[in-house]
Amino acid sequence: MRILLVEDDQKLHMTLKFQLEQENFTVDSAYDGEEALYYIEETLYDLILLDRMLPVKDGLSVLKTMRRQGMQTPVILLTALGEVQDKIDGLDEGADDYLVKPFAFDELCARIRSILRRPRKLVASSVLTFSDLSFTPDALTLTGPGGFCKLSRREGALLEIFMRNPGQSLSRPALLLHVWGHDSEVEDGNLDNYVYFLRRRFKAVASQACLTTVRSVGYRLDKG
Repeated sequence: MRILLVEDDQKLHMTLKFQLEQENFTVDSAYDGEEALYYIEETLYDLILLDRMLPVKDGLSVLKTMRRQGMQTPVILLTALGEVQDKIDGLDEGADDYLVKPFAFDELCARIRSILRRPRKLVASSVLTFSDLSFTPDALTLTGPGGFCKLSRREGALLEIFMRNPGQSLSRPALLLHVWGHDSEVEDGNLDNYVYFLRRRFKAVASQACLTTVRSVGYRLDKG
């Protein structure tokens, strides 16, 4: 599981990063809000640990930007602001959980496990939309200006990731992990094949959306 840790207190940051890596998480680091948004736009994360009081751009602003752009990555806010209204503000802006400093690392791990156990469909809409496309994951139905078509389960899983992260450059390893799973021995070329299949589906429903190849990275869903 890949986590983005956004915390400007360097000592706390390094301590948490070390502890999380001991729990077998892959951890990327950001120390201010703008840096966090750069990582969020470039990488597909399973979870974001987000300090509320950050330099350059504060944590709530980062969270607002994410949710406004349709990014549904789970977020736990980490903050010294522990008043009830502070918690309400964070949760209302789209945080999945709120942990007040100082906290026990064991409690943080328990909250992470709790969030990662949640089925994605419980926190996401049943119909995903982007540009001129609509996609219903449960029915595997893709609709565009020229009609609709059914997708295979693998095509649907791949498209769902793109539509939950529009405009983000998603790396090949992240796509392979989220569609084929941790233990799969799928070859890299399989991803290219399924991207090709999706491009044909877009054409079949006369959509202007496109899957852009990002050199040395992976793919990105664009409006075309």
